[in-house]
Amino acid sequence: MAKPLDVVIIGAGVSGIGMASRLSVEVPDQTFVILERRQQAGGTWDLFRYPGVRSDSDMFTYGFQFRPWSNCRTLADGQSIRDYVADTAREFGIANRIEYGMSCTHAEWSSTRQLWTITATHEPSGETRQWTARFVVSGQGYYRYDQGYRPQFANEQAFQGQIVHPQHWPEDLDCTGKQVVVIGSGATAVTVVPAVAQHAARVTMLQRSPTYIFSLPSWDRMTEVLGKVLPAERCYAIARRRNLFIWRTTYKLCQRYPKAMRRFFVGQAKRHIGDRFRMEDFNPSYDPWDQRLCAVPDADLFKSIAAGKADVVTDGIVRFTANGLELRSGRHLDADIVVTATGLELQMFGGMKLSIDGQPYDVSTKMLYKGVLLQDLPNFAWILGYVNLSWTMKADLSSLYLCRLFKHMKRHNHAVVTPRDHDNAALEESVLDALSAGYIERAKHLLPRQGRGAPWCVRHNYEEDHQMMMQTPIEDARLETASPKSPGRSKVTRHAA
Repeated sequence: MAKPLDVVIIGAGVSGIGMASRLSVEVPDQTFVILERRQQAGGTWDLFRYPGVRSDSDMFTYGFQFRPWSNCRTLADGQSIRDYVADTAREFGIANRIEYGMSCTHAEWSSTRQLWTITATHEPSGETRQWTARFVVSGQGYYRYDQGYRPQFANEQAFQGQIVHPQHWPEDLDCTGKQVVVIGSGATAVTVVPAVAQHAARVTMLQRSPTYIFSLPSWDRMTEVLGKVLPAERCYAIARRRNLFIWRTTYKLCQRYPKAMRRFFVGQAKRHIGDRFRMEDFNPSYDPWDQRLCAVPDADLFKSIAAGKADVVTDGIVRFTANGLELRSGRHLDADIVVTATGLELQMFGGMKLSIDGQPYDVSTKMLYKGVLLQDLPNFAWILGYVNLSWTMKADLSSLYLCRLFKHMKRHNHAVVTPRDHDNAALEESVLDALSAGYIERAKHLLPRQGRGAPWCVRHNYEEDHQMMMQTPIEDARLETASPKSPGRSKVTRHAA
């Protein structure tokens, strides 16, 4: 280990690169490194390689505020987003600060040294490496990247075709002329189906229950026109504010008028699909935004169904057969390839274990302070995005808040900040209980707790978060601080800010 760094950022996806870019501009004297498990930047967008992989948020809000998205494509493909993240790292001079192939296994805080020690395995060589830092920022999100959620179905071994999970899509998989069944109805399934339908003989989306699906224009004509008369940055700012307003308004309308919004989403599907529309396939049992909405560009899924290239079947699976799937209704679906778009698994900090002075830290019993710092954990931040807006809208607020915090710590000679709950504010629910998605229900016991109110309540509200993170003072009685230790001293002097 060399001289301690100011910050270790874990993850070189949109969260980690966004944090590092902000840090390099806002607090340029801070020394930092980015530890990335994969062999290139991009995070999720480097991992997922299934057909049609793209954003499910518009790029004007998903892109970085400090580096505008440069074209008018609304929902960008995975390769374009991966390139955008990597180009951002190069433009902000942080590409050479990324250490690739690093699987972080343990982060240990030493109260005596007031430092974190991060242990990682360099996966290409198998070597164990360590870094010390005053502060750790986790940009790993909460998905498990080793594997997705994969339920086991009866009699799978009898199937003579190929079973594929989108998270590990084979590069050489050829669906041309094949009968393909995609199990699932979420964002991955609605992306895979129209992409595979271009070449497969037929694609069937087999769902246990429907999801709300709506169409967005794939190209932003308004911004394209404005770009002919206004500077690019001005156009981006307008598009970003407009789309933020649209997403926030849609969410609020879903919360306030669920029946009307249900009619809107179901009606849109019916209008695009026409005679092949079946109400049971597009009318979920839950209200809009109880689970995340699925966006499709230019109604591509609906058009594939209308053209007879794809179909949707709402039914349960009894068992696999040699050449397909037997359903509860008695129907049989023939299949050469079965794609299990059955969801994701959650994992905290990419599986990295946290401890304080040798004692394990259990995040599932703690809350988040201002949505970014962890209760009772010194000098540690976890960047999470929104569930009802683009991920990066919240991630960028978190990065800016952390830069404010670092400046404050330097100005007041604070070596350590630790959020403390003096009001017994923790609730039983988790920070993601706003959604009822299966992957969240399966992992509620792993997630941080929700708090009764600010600053412990994760609200998924951009306006309120902006006010809390960017306008309220850093100093807070709940944020315990400690000055740097002097040589020979055995105790840290702590005080309430």
